[in-house]
Amino acid sequence: MIPEINIKDYSYPLTEERIAKYPLAERDASKLLVYRDGEVSERIFRELPSILEGGGLMVFNDTRVVPARLRFEKPSGAQIEIFCLEPCDPPEYDRAFAAVGKGRWRCVIGNSKRWKEGPVTLVNPDGAAPIREMDLQATLIEKEGRTGIVEFTWKNGLPFSGVLEAAGTVPIPPYLNRKSESIDLERYQTTYARWRGSVAAPTAGLHFTPSVIEAIRQGGTEVADVCLHVGAGTFLPVKSGQISGHEMHREPFSVKIDLLRKLRDGGRTVTAVGTTSVRTLESLYYAGVSCIEKGFPEDISQWAPYEREYPYSTEDALDTLVRFLEERGEEKLILGTRIIIVPGFCWRIVDRLVTNFHQSESTLILLVAAFVGEDWRKIYEFALGNGFRFLSYGDSSLLYRKK
Repeated sequence: MIPEINIKDYSYPLTEERIAKYPLAERDASKLLVYRDGEVSERIFRELPSILEGGGLMVFNDTRVVPARLRFEKPSGAQIEIFCLEPCDPPEYDRAFAAVGKGRWRCVIGNSKRWKEGPVTLVNPDGAAPIREMDLQATLIEKEGRTGIVEFTWKNGLPFSGVLEAAGTVPIPPYLNRKSESIDLERYQTTYARWRGSVAAPTAGLHFTPSVIEAIRQGGTEVADVCLHVGAGTFLPVKSGQISGHEMHREPFSVKIDLLRKLRDGGRTVTAVGTTSVRTLESLYYAGVSCIEKGFPEDISQWAPYEREYPYSTEDALDTLVRFLEERGEEKLILGTRIIIVPGFCWRIVDRLVTNFHQSESTLILLVAAFVGEDWRKIYEFALGNGFRFLSYGDSSLLYRKK
């Protein structure tokens, strides 16, 4: 049954000055709020390894943010902003980034009312020769609301990844109320980012340094990766009064078979770094259910966790996924998810969560509330009352799931 949740019940007072507009000089110098067994305390992020008990498993999202925002202009001078979301032709991220000369992407289009037809040309205010020689142009192929399918063409022989690196800007969150700057190229990216495809950073990971990760390993916690490419939907506010009216967008993810085996075998505490890792891990159960019932895993729908009772154990669901991949000689599960996690969610895998402080009335606040219950208010009141910095470049928290 789809839950009826009034989004106004998940509001808190966040003023502009509490939003961190820039990162701290040192990634791991941020504050760390620790919530466990109903109690809240304050630490420093670099102390995280000493807080974790050894023997657990910590899962990171190793997606990489791409400079996916491009500015074009029509012959009339009208400005068109294009924000690449996901590849269409070719549809695979690796092939789309390697494409030379032409490619099609689904994009968010700014000032779309001014763009009916015809190619637009990349803005080059300084007349830079590399940009001029690239001759990057965009043509609107299909339009649907604020998004559309755009065909890009260019001439300099670069792969599309190189085109974005040369011509694009990092799409920092709109609530920062500033333009992208050089600091964002480094700091709006995790130190372990690997696979290109996100248009927003998995910001819980921004606090981790190689030394912190190594200390976590040395303390006896095993480290693993998943990859979920974060879409622009992460920036979209909930506009409907009831959460049942909010639409989640599909985000592609991949999980290695070795991690599926470790999760299946159980016996250890699982800590997810960020809400994107949470959504990936908790999607696995429903992928396993479809594999049990249909013989193959399929994308996870938004309301799958709430539609009915499921008779299968987590171990059975994960074991079915493992056997499915083994029979085909495949090393990764590759799917998409629209899963939404709200109060009433049945947790299957994640025991602890490292996450930043999220926007009021957002799907991420609902995820936190599903994880810790009504104590989410206690957590946010503590953070507001003790000088914590909020949102993407803000401080962090370690939350133990309320049993």
